[in-house]
Amino acid sequence: MPSRAPAVRLPAVAGAFYPDDPKEVAADARRLTALASAAEAKAVIAAVSPHAGWMYSGALAGRLAASIVVPPRVVVLAPNHTGRGARGSVWPDGVWRLPGVDVPVDAAFCRSLCEESSLLVPDTDAHVDEHAIEVLVPLLAARQPALHLAPVVLGGLSLAECEKVADALALAVKAALGPTLLIASSDMNHYLSDDETRKLDALALAPLEALDPGTLYQTVRRHGITMCGIIPATVTLLAARALGATHSTRIGYTPSAEASGDKSRVVGYAAVTFS
Repeated sequence: MPSRAPAVRLPAVAGAFYPDDPKEVAADARRLTALASAAEAKAVIAAVSPHAGWMYSGALAGRLAASIVVPPRVVVLAPNHTGRGARGSVWPDGVWRLPGVDVPVDAAFCRSLCEESSLLVPDTDAHVDEHAIEVLVPLLAARQPALHLAPVVLGGLSLAECEKVADALALAVKAALGPTLLIASSDMNHYLSDDETRKLDALALAPLEALDPGTLYQTVRRHGITMCGIIPATVTLLAARALGATHSTRIGYTPSAEASGDKSRVVGYAAVTFS
C-alpha cells in the first residue's frame, strides 16, 4: 500500500482575519510582536491566547507572543468552530502554508501525542477551515523562525476526557527532546453587552488565573459563558500543572468594543501565561 503524501494545510482566513499579502503579513506580525528588549521575554510552560481577527485581538495576541520565549516546538490547541472532524484532531505531518512561508508540522511529536491517547487521532478535516490556530501562527513564526507546529483541535470533551487528553499531552511533552510551549487558543464570552461580557469573563478568568481547571470548566458551563476555547484551555491548564506550572500572569484583557466602538455586541479577549 503506497504511503500517504505529507499534508499541506492551505490558508483559510488570510485576507479576512489577517492580511493575505506576504510582505504585509510579515510586517504586521513583526510590528505586533515587537520587543522593547530581549530581556522582556520569559520562558513559560503554557499560555492562553485570543484568536480573533488581528484588528480586534491581534495586538493582545502579539503582546503575548512578544512576552514569552517561543521555542521551536509549539503545540496550539484550538476549539472546533466548524463541527467537522474528530473530537480530538491532530494534524499529522507536512506543513501549514501561510502567505509567504511554510511552517513545518512536528510529525514525530504529533505521532507521539496520538499514541498516548485514544481520544487523539490523526485528522485534517477539523483543521481545514478552522481559524483559531491559523491566526496565531504568523505571530509565533515572527518570534521563532525555526517554528515547528503541533496543531490540535478539540471539541465535545467532558471534564474527565479533558483530564485524559491532558495526561497524554504532558507525557508527550516529557518524552520529547527540547522545550515545548503549549498554547490554548480561545476567545472569552461572545455577543453580549460590554458590561455583561466583562462580568462573565471575570468569572472565568478567576479560576483560570488560579490554575484551577476543574472550576474553570464548571464555571463556564454553569454560567453559560460562551468561551469558545474552554476545552483547549482546560486541557492546557491541566497539562501545564502536570508539567510543573504554579504561577499565572495576565498579559492583558480587552473587549472587542475597544477596537470596534460597539458596546452592544462584544467579544472578550484575554492573554494569560502559566509558569
